Amino acid sequence: MSVSDENAEREPAAQQVSAFLERRREQIAQRWADAMLFRTVFTVSRDEAVEAGRSVAAALAAVAATGRLDDIRAPGFAAVRDQLGRMAAARVRRGIGADGLADEVAALREPVTDQLRGEFPDPYAPEAQECVLALTVLMGTLRLVVLDTTVSAGEELIARQREQLHEVATPVIKLWESTVAVPLIGTLDSARSQVVMENLLDAIVAERARYAILDITGVPTVDTLVAQHLMKTVAAARLMGAECIVSGIRPAIAQTIVHLGIDLGTVLTRASLADALAYALSRQGVEIAPVRMADAGAR
Repeated sequence: MSVSDENAEREPAAQQVSAFLERRREQIAQRWADAMLFRTVFTVSRDEAVEAGRSVAAALAAVAATGRLDDIRAPGFAAVRDQLGRMAAARVRRGIGADGLADEVAALREPVTDQLRGEFPDPYAPEAQECVLALTVLMGTLRLVVLDTTVSAGEELIARQREQLHEVATPVIKLWESTVAVPLIGTLDSARSQVVMENLLDAIVAERARYAILDITGVPTVDTLVAQHLMKTVAAARLMGAECIVSGIRPAIAQTIVHLGIDLGTVLTRASLADALAYALSRQGVEIAPVRMADAGAR
C-alpha cells in the first residue's frame, strides 16, 4: 500500500479527530494543565497553563483537518511554534534533556486518547481504532515539532552567542585623541575579520580617528587568509581617511609571512603596540619623554 493510499484511508479518521479536538478542547486543556510539561512551565497561574493547552489543542485540530497528520511543517503548527519553543526552552533551562522533554510531550497523548475512546460506544471498534491511530500519529508529530523547535532555537542561540563573542573579543579602544586600536587575540576567521572591520570603521567615524592600530600580538598564527583580511581592513581604514598601523608582528609570524610570500610592503608596521602608539602621537606633534629616575623620586 502506498503512502498516498494510507493517507486516503486515514483522512476520514483525521477529520473525526479534528472535530473531537475542537469539541473537547476545554476538557483537554484542563487535563494538560496538570501534566508535567505545562505544570512546570506555567507556575504563576493554572489559567495560563489551561490557555496554553487550548492553543495547542486548537493547533492540533487545524492540522488534523488538513489530513497532514505526520507533517511537522503543516500550517496548523505555525500558530503554536513560538509557544512550544518557549515551553521547551523553559524545561531545558531546568536541566531537562531532549529525551526527558520528548517523554513529557509523549505523556500528553494518554489523557487525549482516553477522552477520544470515550466518544465511541465500543472503544475498540474498527472506527475507534482508526481514530486512535490517527491521534497517535498526530501526537507523535507534535513531539517532533517540539524537538525541532528546540533544536532551531538552540542553533539560533548559539549563533547569537557566537556573534556576541566576536564583538566582545574584538573591542576598539580609544588610546588618544584621533587614535584608536584593536587588540586582536585568538584566531582570525572570515566572520570575526568582518566584525573587526565593521567595529574599526565605526570607531573611526565616531572618534574622528586619523590613526588606527591593529595589534596582532595575541594572534597565534598568520596565514594567507589572515593576511588578506588584514590588508582589506587596512584598505578600508584608508578609505575612511585613517592611517592604519599593524603592530605586534612576532619573529615567528614574520618568518611565516616571508615564507608564504605575502607582500605587506604597503602596510605600515611596528614591533609593538607601544611603538605604534608612539608613531601615531609623533605624527600628531605629541612628544613622549622618558621620566628620569631623579624626577620620579622627587614626586
